[in-house]
Amino acid sequence: MSRPLDLRSWLARVDELGELQRVSGAHWDLEIGTISEINYRRKPPAALLFDDIVGYPRGYRVLTGAVSNARRMALTLGLDPALDTAGLVQALRGEPLQWETAAPRFEPEVVTAGPILENVVAGHDVDLTRFPAPRWHEHDGGRYIGTGVAVVTSDPDTGRINVGAYRMMIQENGRSATINAEAGKQGRAQYDRWFARHGKAPVLASFGHDPLLLMVAGTEVPNTISEYAYAGAMIGEKLCVVRGEVTGLPMPAAAEIVVEGWIRPDRVLKEGPFGEWTGYYAGSPRPVPAMEIERLYFRNDPIILGTPPGKPPNDYSYMRALLKSAMIQDELVKIGLRDVRGVWAHEVCGGRLLVVVSITQRFCGHSRQAGYLVAQCPAAAYMNRFVVVVDDDVDPMNLEEVMWAVSTRCEPSEDIEILRKSWGSRVDPLLADPAVPYNTRAVIDACRPFERLATFPRVAQSSPTRVRETVAKWKDLFADPRFPLPESVIPSGAVDEEAHGSGVTAMDKKD
Repeated sequence: MSRPLDLRSWLARVDELGELQRVSGAHWDLEIGTISEINYRRKPPAALLFDDIVGYPRGYRVLTGAVSNARRMALTLGLDPALDTAGLVQALRGEPLQWETAAPRFEPEVVTAGPILENVVAGHDVDLTRFPAPRWHEHDGGRYIGTGVAVVTSDPDTGRINVGAYRMMIQENGRSATINAEAGKQGRAQYDRWFARHGKAPVLASFGHDPLLLMVAGTEVPNTISEYAYAGAMIGEKLCVVRGEVTGLPMPAAAEIVVEGWIRPDRVLKEGPFGEWTGYYAGSPRPVPAMEIERLYFRNDPIILGTPPGKPPNDYSYMRALLKSAMIQDELVKIGLRDVRGVWAHEVCGGRLLVVVSITQRFCGHSRQAGYLVAQCPAAAYMNRFVVVVDDDVDPMNLEEVMWAVSTRCEPSEDIEILRKSWGSRVDPLLADPAVPYNTRAVIDACRPFERLATFPRVAQSSPTRVRETVAKWKDLFADPRFPLPESVIPSGAVDEEAHGSGVTAMDKKD
């Protein structure tokens, strides 16, 4: 089976769930961005569909907050929308490895027609300002039509298609757009190879599509697999694509807005600054490749998929935290790291800067091995700053528990390792020289010393059995809606009762 990546059918399903809010009459200049920023701080945030945008016809819309909560992430992945974050984490455990294995069976189906071909504009008639691309932040260098973008490139030798998310700013009064791809990213590597061989590179960009494509474009899919195939494996269906008239690159058949053309190493325009996912404006105006747009395709009443970054929580920080955590954990399993109990790339740190891994210690050096592997594994290596390794009695998703472990199990002079000259980014606010984007990362071993597991002081808290029995006995007290009891307070019973507080699990006692 195959299906188009149709944002409109996705919106209909989200609307049925009661997850969509419509906003009428907002201005593209800052107002859409500010409303969206405020929305991300709701718990949970809504999906916002902006229409009747000032200066634009009704029907020319912008969507934000698409995958900023658990229900919409689950719906996009074809899972039960009733799942909460903890349920999604469990549902995704082991899935990235299965998607990677299955991807070759889900290469996209090429079709000759699709809604994206409803309007086709060529050459000098291209004008991106005909769409309500917002200026998202007060100090942005321009209007960014490409935030939830899917930039399509190809390998000049193998033909492998890559789909990446690289910010795109409208240039030259709408006649072109810059593509800001960081060094080390797959799309950047592909078009650099095109430059070396042919002096130019074909490129295509979609500005509106099912958020599933955003998920794969914005995460580290293995570089041997096309994101189109990976996305198909995620939902168990091949995606439908149409080949561009100029470059032959594949575009989603039901995309909303697509541009197609070329970039050249000597055709660059100043781009930025832009409010980035680190929470700071990144990149003083500097030269970035500008796309020579030869074709513009768009549907009637098109929708821009907006995912503006900014100080977390931002539009896609929840999505990134969830998917990267699952991908990092599966990568560790694939590498062969033993007894990984959980991984979480914290949303408050943009889903990249802080990664916590929980393990059951098996040998001297196990915790350091885990930290080093997380710090440099492909799924986590880009712009990672802190890796914290904790024992299996600590929930890696709970920052209060994590910092308790750091404060009581980490001896700074012994348990913090520094890795230098790692893969950084020009969006790093600490970077002194953007031309040399290294970063430094700390591996914090917040596990009990392995040689003291049997003698380390017990944790001063009630046993899981006592907590469950007490909550059951006093259920009226703890059911008061004025003082809700977090689910995490009631233990699942996974930790061995006799060993509770010592860090020894039932699995340890069987070994």
